[in-house]
Amino acid sequence: MSHDVYKCKVISKKEIAPNIIDVTVESKEIASCAKAGQFLHVKCGDDISMPLRRPISICDADGDKLRFIFEVKGRGTKNLLLIDDEIDIMGPLGTPFTIDNDKYKNPAVIGGGIGTYPLYKLTKELNNPTVYLGFRSKAQVTLEDEFNSVCDMTVVATDDGSYGYNGYAIDLLKGKIQNDVVDIIYACGPKPMLKAVKELAEANNIPCQVSLEERMGCGIGACLTCSCETKTEGTWKYKRVCKNGPVFWSTEVVL
Repeated sequence: MSHDVYKCKVISKKEIAPNIIDVTVESKEIASCAKAGQFLHVKCGDDISMPLRRPISICDADGDKLRFIFEVKGRGTKNLLLIDDEIDIMGPLGTPFTIDNDKYKNPAVIGGGIGTYPLYKLTKELNNPTVYLGFRSKAQVTLEDEFNSVCDMTVVATDDGSYGYNGYAIDLLKGKIQNDVVDIIYACGPKPMLKAVKELAEANNIPCQVSLEERMGCGIGACLTCSCETKTEGTWKYKRVCKNGPVFWSTEVVL
């Protein structure tokens, strides 16, 4: 985990769905050591008007290229949308996913909404996983072809049935577990989805890792803004998502 800050040249920036922005920057320092599941702490303005950085998950890292995708929601991300030359980035930060292709031969990956993007680099590094992506509607479906190119199978679900499976991605994962061997699950998305995945995994005794999203202040574990409730050896404790996570084993966290 690095607390170093770099000025990263913007190579490309494009809107791939309504208010979803795909950015690639040049940063050999970050890209060379970035791991799947880690995040970036991105400066979105000047120190006076916008002193707090925004946490954005790493979508991919290759050579000196670093890619992240974010949703334009508040003042910070709206301002980030306007930056075309150089972005001030701290990272990579956080605990990554555990990848053990010798131990886990049949992984499943499930993501919801913007939680799908941190799973792309993970999928590239796993042993032919089956990937389940959930979106609200067809307009939000993104990266399907890219996931398809790096995994065994990608299945898309939409809440409104406008594309792919009509329903939730977890329904597809349930079917997979009933009919095939799944020896580990990786998940990232809205908390209700993560809770359902956690319950499904634990009911079937399948190891599961979840990537949590919390509001962060410092991004390095000092401010405690992003604390989440965990259970370790029977004792309830709070851990910092930015430092102890964002990736946790599902049995470790309270959702």
